[in-house]
Amino acid sequence: MTFRLLAAVLLAVFCQALIAGRAGAAEAGGNTARPNVVLVMADDQGFGDTGYNGHPNLKTPNLDALAREGLRLNRFYTAHFNCSPTRASIMTGRHPDRMGTFNPGAPIRAQELTVAKVLQSAGYATGHFGKWHLNGKNGDKNTKDLPGRAILATDPLSPGKMGFDQWVSADNFFDLDPVLGRNGVPEKFHGDSSDVTTDEALKFIRAQAAAGKPFFAVVWFGSPHVPHEALAADKALYASLSESEQNYYGELTAVDRSLGRVRAALRELKVSENTLLWYNSDNGGAAGPKSTGNLRGSKSTLWEGGVRVPGLVEWPARIAKPFVSEMPCSTLDMYPTILAATGAVAEKQIQPLDGVNLLPMFDGKMESRGKSIPFWNRAGGRDGHAALIDWPYKLHTNAAAAKPKGKKAAPDAGEAAPGSSIQLYDVSKDPRETTDLAKEQPDRVAKMTAELEAWKKSVEKSLDGADYGTAAATEAKSDAPPTRKKKPKQE
Repeated sequence: MTFRLLAAVLLAVFCQALIAGRAGAAEAGGNTARPNVVLVMADDQGFGDTGYNGHPNLKTPNLDALAREGLRLNRFYTAHFNCSPTRASIMTGRHPDRMGTFNPGAPIRAQELTVAKVLQSAGYATGHFGKWHLNGKNGDKNTKDLPGRAILATDPLSPGKMGFDQWVSADNFFDLDPVLGRNGVPEKFHGDSSDVTTDEALKFIRAQAAAGKPFFAVVWFGSPHVPHEALAADKALYASLSESEQNYYGELTAVDRSLGRVRAALRELKVSENTLLWYNSDNGGAAGPKSTGNLRGSKSTLWEGGVRVPGLVEWPARIAKPFVSEMPCSTLDMYPTILAATGAVAEKQIQPLDGVNLLPMFDGKMESRGKSIPFWNRAGGRDGHAALIDWPYKLHTNAAAAKPKGKKAAPDAGEAAPGSSIQLYDVSKDPRETTDLAKEQPDRVAKMTAELEAWKKSVEKSLDGADYGTAAATEAKSDAPPTRKKKPKQE
């Protein structure tokens, strides 16, 4: 064998070994081109419901640690002020109004492309654990006895039908000793709901790590949603407070503990370095000013208290140093960011997307989202309360629609002043939305109003099925829920 031939053979062997090594690293979660993804979400946790945001009573050491050690999204918004719509936005990167997911219990459309489907087709193991609430059902009020809120295998909008290989899931929120559906079969569990959800998620994560397969795990807790039933040990941390506060903070303590368990397991399995972990809530707080961080409004309103929530990201292989971002981000951004992070390609991407890819922000190279964040309570009709964030300004239209029915209005309840259905706030300087700038800045109001109205027209086209193609459009239009004349009862 000549020297030149020998050199060529050795080079080929070296290249093959290098490729195999990179492939192995990718399978083990050690290559940033193929990270694992874990999405963790609380149910009804407000912006103020964390220690790191200054809550005077609540103890959240694991959330506080993640806020110190990862990326803290200080201006993180949900696409809607209620749970099912926000969940639809995370799954699709599209505003929930486009698919008729207007309110709690409203279904996602079967035609929608979910992030789970895209990652599944890209070779990821996919698992959903906890609250689903995208199948058009609110579930049995009895969450503890069979069949409870278990999602059944026959459900056409189950997690299994929407891209998840494995799932242990509930129609809606659940508390102590729940009944959940394991791949469609009801099963009784014992213990705190967040602990139960985490137990099942970690079984899945451990199995995929052992198999060397990249994984996508969605861990959606049913807490701290009402009725608030905490373990005695978790309530004991708040013994000096009222019984209701003990239960509420006790549920959040369990959520915090569960997040800590997920982080610890990822480190133990040596996959934490290249796992994209994303934590947030599904809507603003519902437990008073301490829950919302004294922001205006609360859950079920489009004021800051209803849509601004905790947002935390950890991905050491990509986010090398902890930092705090004041750039506004949305649950709409999670889908395009995850696809960009994993390199997964949606072969038949449904357009338009309302979210943007945040990877440049993870790298510290993105100071502006480059796209406004829209909100719309369309369930109450075409003229429902809508809002638009074009940083640092937030526009409200038809804001009087947020007036609480049968109650005397107060600014924090979300009522507009007489004659001021259009309002403008600089939420960077005025996060509580107290000083209306609409009369001072008519040009900005006109520009933002026009942008919002154009976006609403595109939503109407989506509702008519225009995004799905001719055949699917007819089916989608026939499935679209009618526009209600009255605002539906919220969860």
